[in-house]
Amino acid sequence: MVDITIFTPAYNRAEELKRAYESLKRQTNDGFLWLIVDDGSTDDTPAVVESFQKDNLVDINYIRRENGGKMRAHNTGVNACETELFMCLDSDDHLSDTAVDVILDTWQGIRDDNRYAGIIAYKGESAEKPLYGTYFPEGGDCSFRELYRRGFKGETSLVFRTELLKADLFPEIEGEKYVPEDVVYDRIDEGHVFRVLPEILTICELLEDGYTDRVEELRLSAPTGWFIYYYQRALSWPWSVMKFKYAAHYLRFRKLVDIKYKSEYRLPLGIRLSGIPGYIALSVKGKS
Repeated sequence: MVDITIFTPAYNRAEELKRAYESLKRQTNDGFLWLIVDDGSTDDTPAVVESFQKDNLVDINYIRRENGGKMRAHNTGVNACETELFMCLDSDDHLSDTAVDVILDTWQGIRDDNRYAGIIAYKGESAEKPLYGTYFPEGGDCSFRELYRRGFKGETSLVFRTELLKADLFPEIEGEKYVPEDVVYDRIDEGHVFRVLPEILTICELLEDGYTDRVEELRLSAPTGWFIYYYQRALSWPWSVMKFKYAAHYLRFRKLVDIKYKSEYRLPLGIRLSGIPGYIALSVKGKS
């Protein structure tokens, strides 16, 4: 029985997919489907995936689409998903050998509690050490944002209840190919918690041209996506220095977006005013 979809968005990552494939072959539980959404690759990705399928060792669903960016690929994967759980495995990551087993065993204990949006676990630099050597703070199950408010500074492996992702797809913005993942995660956070699991599920090798290392480039190439992100954060964050920071960046990106987005995502006046000092500081630094 297939209980979880392991989703991998791929764009010119043929060699990296081989490492992910090897880790999926080693899984101690085969109750998963590997869903690969090829976002218009121009390398050997189609041939590589075909070779995986011919092995007949892993259940693979391969979807090829024209290039539209990771978030459109994510929406394609979510819409195609037919399992209860959905987990994104980036093409430059691979799973620990027992990841599927651990996920499904953990899920059995919480699946009937609709408060739970899914599972948060570690992303590791190895099977033994969390990425950047950071560990979860005490406090038990919580929302995604609460985990970081408690002081966590690392990266996570996230497993979602699929129906929640289907209800909150990423905005698809004409002319842009990126939306911060937290745009969706923040929405799911409202009214939900995650089972906080202090185990490493995915192992990450940060590539020089990966998303993690291109944040500023992504901001400049996708101003509307970031504008929506800062709007949500400034609106929902408790009054604090961070709220002022989000409001400042909201004002920064507001100058760069179409008028229809300015109207749809309009912060209350008090929050906008709170961001002005930070916006001025950004201007002095040449970031506005």
